Amino acid sequence: MAGVAMNSLLIRALSLALALTACNGGSSSLPPLAGARIGGPFTLTDGSGKTVTDRDFAGKYRIVYFGYTFCPDVCPVDVQTIGAGLKAFEQRDPAKAREVVPIFVTVDPERDTAPVVKAFVANFHPRMVGLTGTPQQIADVAKAYGIFFQKGKVSPGGGYMMDHSRQAYLMGKDGQPIALLPTESGAEKVADELQRWVR
Repeated sequence: MAGVAMNSLLIRALSLALALTACNGGSSSLPPLAGARIGGPFTLTDGSGKTVTDRDFAGKYRIVYFGYTFCPDVCPVDVQTIGAGLKAFEQRDPAKAREVVPIFVTVDPERDTAPVVKAFVANFHPRMVGLTGTPQQIADVAKAYGIFFQKGKVSPGGGYMMDHSRQAYLMGKDGQPIALLPTESGAEKVADELQRWVR
């Protein structure tokens, strides 16, 4: 999905992370995304129709993933892996796991209303938060997180796909980026990464 743009954003984030690690002598204690310009203030709407800002998650680690509920394949798989990874981490360390909030942000606010995102995230983890907003709010938060998205060609029946980048960010208690979660490697690898960085 949106291969070139998605890969370009991911390569830039990873290059920055590697450069920062190199500057610090390759220290394994430094988060891979430390210092990256990812994240920032936002105002969105949760599944109950309540206005939510980034400040509502202060003091919590956050897993932030952008997708859309009508996605036929990639998004449900990634969100399932995130939910299962967090559940695996809960088994390993329940106290630390309670400090992690999984967040799904739609890139398709036209169809993903508050009730729709609420029903979607309920399938994957009981504490997962689904967020939507106006097109401008979604554009703003996606830009802050380095997420590419665009609406695909509309079919004669009115259906369409969304092209978007698909990284899952682990953000710290202060909202700073920590690492990309390896959703492509399965739930246990996601749990491993959470165990490494959630302190």
